Amino acid sequence: MTNKVILEIRAGAGGDEAAIFAGDLARMYQKYSSRRGWKFTILDFNQTSLDGYKTLIAEVEGEGVYDDLKNESGIHRVQRIPKTEKSGRIHTSTASVAIIPYVEPKKIQINPSDLEISFFRSSGPGGQNVNKVETAVRISHKPSGIVVSSQAGRSQHANRESALNILRAKLYENKQIEEQNKLGGLRKEQIGSAERAEKIRTYNFPDDRITDHRINKKWHNIERILDGELDQIVNAFKKTI
Repeated sequence: MTNKVILEIRAGAGGDEAAIFAGDLARMYQKYSSRRGWKFTILDFNQTSLDGYKTLIAEVEGEGVYDDLKNESGIHRVQRIPKTEKSGRIHTSTASVAIIPYVEPKKIQINPSDLEISFFRSSGPGGQNVNKVETAVRISHKPSGIVVSSQAGRSQHANRESALNILRAKLYENKQIEEQNKLGGLRKEQIGSAERAEKIRTYNFPDDRITDHRINKKWHNIERILDGELDQIVNAFKKTI
């Protein structure tokens, strides 16, 4: 389970700039995965016209991927002057990151009658059609209200399997949260939990500084880190355990 995860990135507060920041994070993890020799597969996305993403979901597979990425879960905040800002004001925007372990089908049983499945055409930036046939799949899990989709595969079958993988991971995550809450909120005390409401890291471009608020560590050269050089941050967490 630790060698495959679902990565989910969602733009938060900040409009277009938040979507651009979500895109920056997506490319950072993709480049880091490439450096590590991991397989990075985009399963679903909602892309904007400014190289940004409202949402991006990917599957990342490789040795130790969960242990190395689990501490990325949470709210990432960026402070910078957007390219679209004419008066030079610094804006603060956010994006959420979730690292969810892949779950084997036998661990989470899904009743087919609980699913509502629909198909649609895959789309690229600006809504441009990539596919002339409806190969993308959207699955609604009626008991939980969770809705997932996949559109990166070339067939309905491939996208259906990817969407089910995402659904299983989210159902398992919800189950874990419920169990940990029953144990007195231990989950909130753990570094690396998927506590999405917690602001975990700030990317301050004017000062060229990244601060992780959980371990109170700072790094410089933001551009290099966004280019996939995440090892120093990953290793800092390993030293705290």
